[in-house]
This record gives sequence, structure tokens and C-alpha cells, in this order.
Amino acid sequence: MVTKKLNTLVDDIYKKLSGLGEGKSLELSDEVIDQFGEDMKEVLRHWSTPRERDKETLRMSNIGRPLRQLWYDLKSDGANTQEIPPHTFIKFLYGHLLEEVVLFLVKLAGHKVTDEQKEVKVSGVYGHMDCKINGEVIDIKTASSYAFRKFKNDTLKDDDTFGYLAQLSGYETAEKTKEGGFLVLNKESGELTLHRPSFFDKPNIKTKIKAIKAAIKLDKPPKLCYTPIPEGKAGNMKLPRGCFYCRHKNECHADANDGKGLRVFKYSKGLMYLTKVEKEPNVLEITRQ
Repeated sequence: MVTKKLNTLVDDIYKKLSGLGEGKSLELSDEVIDQFGEDMKEVLRHWSTPRERDKETLRMSNIGRPLRQLWYDLKSDGANTQEIPPHTFIKFLYGHLLEEVVLFLVKLAGHKVTDEQKEVKVSGVYGHMDCKINGEVIDIKTASSYAFRKFKNDTLKDDDTFGYLAQLSGYETAEKTKEGGFLVLNKESGELTLHRPSFFDKPNIKTKIKAIKAAIKLDKPPKLCYTPIPEGKAGNMKLPRGCFYCRHKNECHADANDGKGLRVFKYSKGLMYLTKVEKEPNVLEITRQ
């Protein structure tokens, strides 16, 4: 049996699927179909039984978050923390399901998948790596077209809002390797890309964990993750993109607008969180978020 190379992974998947466009069957065995069904069942079981969220814990999946966000994750009393909206759980579900689809395609293309959901530990921090493909640590991601371009164009290092590079570094360190990468699915187009970041783009995870543990011992949160930026030319200031999905933005910016907190306005392109309002926007203001 010829050993597959990781750098041909995406092309191998596409080549396998190209026969469908030519009217050729993939000829999936009952065993393959049944195993895919079992994998999907496991995703549903995991998704439908969420972990306790009263107090977050430090894990591989969140160690890449900014220090201030982690401080609130681990120490906030939750009084001003935004609840996760119901539709977000739908997004979690299809994200997990699509990750299983990606792994199914990897196996279908003849590549070897091992160590699925293996528990790992670095400096007392636990996590579950997605898998190894052909012996290399791989984290499976599903992404919007905007986020997908970061992986495809090797710009993730410049805008890693969710800390994916730190997460990958943690898995690699646990497995005593410096070789790893991301297999990413564009949720909108179905396109795949394999991104293997440079060693120099990934943080030293043991050093990072040490800094995090020191920061969360502090009585006050570390400095702001992101500095507010101008909105237009009227003097208004808004939260940057990196703050949009943070559940702690209200308590984090409680001193905004002279102590009145964030003001939220509904623009045609989405919500905007203003930290300073010099000129009242001519759009609907959302009074509670």
C-alpha cells in the first residue's frame, strides 16, 4: 500500500470526489456508512450534554484567548456576562458535524487518521486534540469565507482572534513534535485548505500558560485586549472586531461613555458597540444586550 503524503491531502480528497461529477459511484461499503453514522451519533451526544459553564476552566481550546478575556472567563461572577444565545448552539452543532464530514473525507481519500479526540496535557492544562493525519497533529476547523482566507493565505498569524495557533502549539507540545497544522473547511463554498504554520508563528505554550496562570491570580483584570477604534469622522469610538464575540464586553467596558457602559446601535451591516458617542447615530439603539 502506497503511503499518502500530507501535502497531497486536499488534492486527494478532490480527486476522490471528482468521479461524482462524471457519474461514477464512490461505492461506499455498509461498514463505512455505518461507522460514519456512529461518529455522527457521538457528535450529537456530546453536543446535547454541554459541560458546566458556571465557571470556565483553562483548557487547550481557550489558552489562545487574550489574557483579559481569560481573566473574566475564570474570575467573573457572571452578573454582566452575556448569555450564549440559542442560535449559537445551532452553529456549534453544525460546526461539529462538518468536522466529522471532513474526517470522513480524509479517510475516504486513503489517508491514515489516528488519535482522534486523544486527551493531552501540558503544564497541568488538558485538552482533546482532533487527530493525527499521517502521523502529524492536525486540528480540524470550519470557517466562514473571511476566516478561511486567513488559513489559505497564511495571514492567521496577523489576526488570530480565537487563539488557534496557541491551541495547535499545545497539542504539538503534548505530542513532543513541532510539526502540525490545520485542515480547514470553508462552510460557505465547501473548499478545503491545509495550513501548516511556521514554527516561528506559534507561541511557546509553556511560557504562555505560565503567564496566564500569573494573570488570573490578579485582583484586577489585565489591560484591554483591543483598543477602541474610530467610527467615522464624528469622534465616535467603537469596539474592534476582536471584541464582537466576547461575552464579557459589557463588564470589560463598564467605564465606556463616561461610566454608562457600551451603547449598542443596529446598523444595516450589523450591531456596533460604541465606547464613546460624540454624535448620535441616526439608527436604532439597542437598549439591552
